[in-house]
Parts: sequence; C-alpha cells; structure tokens
Amino acid sequence: MSTDEPRIPGNFIRTIIDEDIAAGKNGGRVATRFPPEPNGYLHIGHAKSICLNFGIAEDYKGLCNLRFDDTNPHRENIEFVEAIQRDVSWLGYDWADRLFYASDYFDQLYGHAVDLIKKGRAYVCDLGPEEIREYRGTLTEPGRESPHRSRSVEENLDLFARMKAGEFEDGARILRARIDMASPNMNLRDPTIYRIRHGAVHHQTGEAWSIYPMYDFTHCLSDSLEGITHSLCTLEFEDHRPLYDWFLDVLEVECHPRQIEFSRLELEYTITSKRKLTRLVDEGQVEDWDDPRMPTIAGMRRRGYTSAALRDFCTRIGVTKSDNNVEMGVLENCVREDLNRCAPRRMAVLHPLKIVLENYPQDQVEELQAANHPQDESMGMRSIPFSRELYIDREDFREEAPRKFKRLVSGGEVRLRNAYVIRCDEVIKDSHGEVIELRCSYDAETLAANPEGRKVKGVIHWVSARHAIQAEVRLYDRLFSHPNPGRDGGDFLEYLNPESLLTLTHCYLESSLAGTVAGEYFQFEREGYFCVDAGHRAEKPVFNRTVTLRDSWARIEQKNK
Repeated sequence: MSTDEPRIPGNFIRTIIDEDIAAGKNGGRVATRFPPEPNGYLHIGHAKSICLNFGIAEDYKGLCNLRFDDTNPHRENIEFVEAIQRDVSWLGYDWADRLFYASDYFDQLYGHAVDLIKKGRAYVCDLGPEEIREYRGTLTEPGRESPHRSRSVEENLDLFARMKAGEFEDGARILRARIDMASPNMNLRDPTIYRIRHGAVHHQTGEAWSIYPMYDFTHCLSDSLEGITHSLCTLEFEDHRPLYDWFLDVLEVECHPRQIEFSRLELEYTITSKRKLTRLVDEGQVEDWDDPRMPTIAGMRRRGYTSAALRDFCTRIGVTKSDNNVEMGVLENCVREDLNRCAPRRMAVLHPLKIVLENYPQDQVEELQAANHPQDESMGMRSIPFSRELYIDREDFREEAPRKFKRLVSGGEVRLRNAYVIRCDEVIKDSHGEVIELRCSYDAETLAANPEGRKVKGVIHWVSARHAIQAEVRLYDRLFSHPNPGRDGGDFLEYLNPESLLTLTHCYLESSLAGTVAGEYFQFEREGYFCVDAGHRAEKPVFNRTVTLRDSWARIEQKNK
C-alpha cells in the first residue's frame, strides 16, 4: 500500500477497538481476517470487507489473515480459490504466510464437536429437512424438541463416529447443538453443526471426509484457533452472534474473538447476491465471472478500474451500522478521478469518416508532438504521424449545423488537435446520399505548436489513415437499467440493460497504441477512459471503455427522482 494514501477514517469499529486496547484486552493486539467462501468470484461488496479487514489491521499495526471458508465441496473449487487470491492481491493487500483454510481445522473441529456431545450439548438427529423446519417453529411460536434430543452421550458418540466413517447416506442424520428450542432467536433452536456430504472431492482434503461442519460452528472456532481479536461481519450475522459466543463459551476456548457487524454494501444498478451472479454466468447473460459488466473485482479489473479507485471508493462510503444504497456515480467518479490523474492521453476515432487534404503533399509525413498528459509534464511527449489522408469521427462533421456546433461543417474550419486548421471544401456521398469522404485543405501556417498561429473555435481529434491501427472497441455501460434490479420482488433479469455492451469493430487508433499490453489504460480524448482487454483472443487489439468522461447517467437519474 502506498504510504501517501489517506489514513482510514474513524468509525464505530475503530472506536470499539480503541476501547479494547485502552482496557488492555488481547494484550493490545489487533488481528482480523477476511474469510470468503470459494464458491464464486469476489464482488464489490467483498472489496469493502477486504479494505476494512486488511485496512484495520494495517492501521493498528496488526495482522489480517486470508482464510477460505471451504466447508461445502459441492459448490467450491480451486478456480474460485485462485481467483480470490488474485483479487485480494490486486487490491493491494498481502496476507504473507497467513493463508488458511477452514479445512485446515477439520480435525480440531471434529474434536470440538465430540466435546460438545460429551458435555451433553450436542446430539445426532434423524429428522429430515422438512421435519426440521416443522419442528423449528416460527418467529411467534416456539419450536418442538426433536424426538432424538434425549439420546445418550454414548449413542451420540457412536452415531457421530459412524457418520464420519461414511456409514450413512446424505441427509440421513445431522449433528445438532442442544440449546433452546423456545429461544426467540431462531439461530439458537438447536442449530445444525455437521451434515453428511458424499460424492464430492474437496479441493484441499480430497475424499478424506464424509461429514462437513456448518458455517456458524466453523467460523467462530476458526477465528479462535487463529487468535483473531475482532471478527468483522456484515449485519445479516448480527442474529448469529449469540450462537458465535455460545460455541466459544461452552467449549471454553482460550481465545474468544469479539464479533462486530457492519452494514453490507448495496450499490445501485447492480447486484451483489452470489446466487444471482452465478445465474448470470450459468444462463449466458454475461461472458463469464470476469465480464467487464459484472460487479466482480475480476470484471472491474478487466474493464479498467484501478485498485486505487476501489480502495478510495471503500474509504468514501465509510463503515456504519445503517443500511444504505450507494449511488453508482460515486464509484464511477472514483474511477474517473484516478484515471484522470494517471491515464496517458491518446486519440482514437470510433466512428471513422475519411478526409483528404488536397493541398497537402502526397507522400509527406510529419511527426507532430503531443503531451501524454496535459497537467503532468513528467509523463513526457509522444510523436503523432500526420499525412494527407486522415480519419475524423463522424460525429464531428455536419453539412449544416446550428451556431453552437463548434466542429467541422461544410465550408467551415476547425483545428485538428495538436496539428493544423483545416477547411471542408467538398462533401463526397455514396448513391444513398450518405457522406463517405470529405475533401479539405489545410493552412500550413496554423500548426498547433506555433503560439502565433490563427485561432478557431473548434478542436477535434483525428488519426493518420496510413499509420493508424485498427481495433475493436467495446463500449460497456451499466448492466442494469434500474437502480434496484429485482429488489421489488420481481425477476432481476427483467432489468438487464440491452445497451450494456456496444461493440465497434472498425475503429482507428493513433499509432502509439500499437504494442500495448493487457490492462494498460488510456484516455481516448473526448471519448472516455479505455483499457486493453485482458480476455480477448482476436487478432486485432480490443479496448474496453472503462468509464465515460462525465457521468452520463446523472441527468437520467435526476429526472427519475
């Protein structure tokens, strides 16, 4: 992490940690963890948790572990494990030698489950899923005790050992904690601790286990085993905290972390449900998990978002206990501001219209100079070839135009950026009346580098037809056209934005963009910020639009309010 980045601002979690340190808890030590489940790619909501957990540890000179909650082999695989590590590293955080898996503790977890049985605080239950739901009760009615709740310690130990040995089929038996079936907190009504899972090869333990622990049991004990001091979770786990503490208290572990909940990130025009993201991928609504329209960290990276911009965004939105829906414009502005600072400028013609400078020498080529960044001289200069035949953007020409149109019109003049003033003398059309070429003349005394040169109102970008490179440009936009897709109870797919991707296959870029590598980003002058796509397999380069120069959705959003 850069030392010149702003210090993490104060929030209620920092206040709690400050109080714990002042009280001498944990010997003044701070240890956090980021514990993703490897059943999909990380998304923008995970970025908030990553920045919070690693940032808090960094700010207090503590440690943060990366730990995979890998207790469901039917949904997890090594692809997701590797993708998560890439994402955390790309965001700028290092777990050093503290990479852990919940599966690292399967032996200890099994031992703790045996201890609960011996203490009379856990039992093997034969009820099926439907029966368990029926016995659990409702928010207004207490649950009923399982008919197997009174099994002896000896019988439970025997049955649990046979579950581990693979003797029973999936769903035949579970291990449950014996707590309180009348508790107003549904999580304390004898929750499941272990279930049987056959038919899957675990990416870390292979086929060594036939039973797998549940999240609530695994998470608190993994935290304890790793010496975590503050277990930071999103608000949906607030009702699980009594169970978190119950396991640690009953088992009398040496390290009892403190669970603290914060509001999860809800971002407009997107979804952060892993189930829904999986559906987008599985149903082919997007290319893959790293589709640049996806709110995954991999997708944002491929689109050209910078890690600094995502960290800045997570800092700006803050950490609270209150649910809030963050405007997409906040994220896009963070990206725009960071790229404005560091992205080299280039010229690209996305909708080409050819012009011929009839008074320019046929074989002459000039190497004009242009700044790589108008506000940062340290980024240096580049050479741009100028020749008789050029491409300009079709949107920069009108045969007839209103007075406020400051680009090229028939019979009018305009300046080519970093080059000369030209005049449109003749318009060439095809048999359908479509403009296909402009015949122009240039004023040799108006080179942009000449401070005494003649000034005109309009400036447009261009590329040399002879030297330009052809490219495919993908104009990405928001994946959804509604700020809260599907949150009204409808199918979120109904709100897919049909214009979330527009592919332009015949674009011309200035020659300095030849040889760029995946992930490089640029500002295409007057068009937006673009990066070289990391996933294309085409012969010619592919550039993704990261974000427009201005918030084009702001007016639409204001109108809808």
